[in-house]
Amino acid sequence: MKLFQSMNTSASALTAQRLRMDVISSNIANAETTRAKLVNGKWEPYTRKMVVMEPNQKQGFKQVLNSYLQEGSNNGGVKVTKIVEDQTPFKKVYQPNHPDADENGFVYLPNVDVLKEMVDMMSATRAYEANVTALNSSKSMLTKALEIGR
Repeated sequence: MKLFQSMNTSASALTAQRLRMDVISSNIANAETTRAKLVNGKWEPYTRKMVVMEPNQKQGFKQVLNSYLQEGSNNGGVKVTKIVEDQTPFKKVYQPNHPDADENGFVYLPNVDVLKEMVDMMSATRAYEANVTALNSSKSMLTKALEIGR
């Protein structure tokens, strides 16, 4: 059994959750940005981004169990595969005095729902905290194991 495998697994999750929190923060910061990118000479609003994660190894339970029993290791953990843009349509709001209003007085705002982003942020924060707790538990167990040898 690899001695630090549990720490490596928790560390990969910590890295992924930290990136997820960064992307959510960016979404919240740009919730009112109407000029994010220039497409065909016309400004488009900011588009919400989402993090896609996958396990480090795509295996079923049986394969993971067998590899652990035979080799004594499990390359667990998670990795971020990509950051995708949400394809939900932009919000159309009537604000005739806005500088980005069209000829009918409508402004297109980003497809970011701040309430949804806050829920995602809480979820990412809780997952991060859980992995910190698991990392600290592993560290404590390894320390106690070293004390046994004294």
